[in-house]
Amino acid sequence: MRELLVLGGGTAGTMIVNKLRRRLDPTLWRITVVDRDDAHHYQPGYLMVPFGTVSPTGITRSRHAQIADGVRFITGEIDVVDPERNEVRLQDGTVLEYEQLVIATGTTPRPEETPGVTGALWRRSVHEFYTLEGATLLRDALAHFDRGRLVVHITEMPIKCPVAPLEFTFLAESWLRERGVRDAVEVVFVTPLSGAFTRPIAAERLGHLLEERHIVVENDFVVERVDDEAATLESYDGRSVPFDLLVTIPLNMGADFVGRSGLGDDLNYVPVDPKTFLARGHDDIFALGDASDIPTSKAGSVAHFAVDVFVDNFLDHIAGRPMTHEFDGHANCFVESGDGKALLIDFNYEVEPLPGRFPVPYVGPMALLEESRLNHLGKQAFPWIYWNVLLPGRPLPLPAAMSMAGKHAPA
Repeated sequence: MRELLVLGGGTAGTMIVNKLRRRLDPTLWRITVVDRDDAHHYQPGYLMVPFGTVSPTGITRSRHAQIADGVRFITGEIDVVDPERNEVRLQDGTVLEYEQLVIATGTTPRPEETPGVTGALWRRSVHEFYTLEGATLLRDALAHFDRGRLVVHITEMPIKCPVAPLEFTFLAESWLRERGVRDAVEVVFVTPLSGAFTRPIAAERLGHLLEERHIVVENDFVVERVDDEAATLESYDGRSVPFDLLVTIPLNMGADFVGRSGLGDDLNYVPVDPKTFLARGHDDIFALGDASDIPTSKAGSVAHFAVDVFVDNFLDHIAGRPMTHEFDGHANCFVESGDGKALLIDFNYEVEPLPGRFPVPYVGPMALLEESRLNHLGKQAFPWIYWNVLLPGRPLPLPAAMSMAGKHAPA
């Protein structure tokens, strides 16, 4: 029996095994998934928990219930991958052999990596929403916040869902207005990048959103530490940003076992061919989803499009044929902008977000790089699509490669 071992039962890992279970002969291949627990989180839902619009209990389901019949599911912490022996060891001593290995263990926030973040103010006036626990505690903190300085801060890129900090900022500003306390709260967006929008066309078309809502942007801010006593963010160039409530997006890193196994970069992301996801230096290890170092967003849409490309390539690979399908870095995502509206962006490795219509060129009905109620409703509908179409591996009528039809670059 040939062994396909998938590490990680999140978005990418679940889609991979569900699609391949239909394509691989079960008399020849055994598919195994390993994850630390049986709780599959709809992570985009974390963003809405602090505002009380999504219940923390409503975004978690059983992992094994999302995985196709015939796929073996093992719960356990991964200790190390031994590429020389084609083995994965779990922390309980279990040894799993593989012929082909897929690493899809994602990325996680590491607040302890920035001095002072997890100090005396942690979970009191310093919060995060990149975990379910953090989002829930932030909800409780926001419920009592009606004056002062709200600072939303990105530690360093890359991060999971890079537009989420900006979405949180817009949603918080709108939420404060709805509660009638906006005039008593200063909202500040702190980023290590050159601006809130870094692609030129997006910056030109969307920069006004921050100005109109009187959101202060502190850019090129490379944080050195959080000063617990002064309640400030301190940068390496000597700047200080005071806060009454800090919502920080911590440093994101890949799984620790990737580093222990010698398969990762400095942040434990697996270096791969960005078109095929084959780990560099290996012909039997792939990395998909947030676990790889591909130069595009760490987001669910990337995992979806990437898996579509990967499955066809994988079937060629195990048959000894060249992998001819190439991933172009395609990503699209809704960006909540508050007041019941959202933006939609569509881009890839080479092409920045452009205005146009989506998903049908020239027709839409959704507009790219424009606020609309329809885009917001599209995002609201996405959880159903996620659980019932994407995770089961059912086809979605969107091409894996980005189309330029219906898009235009302003002069």
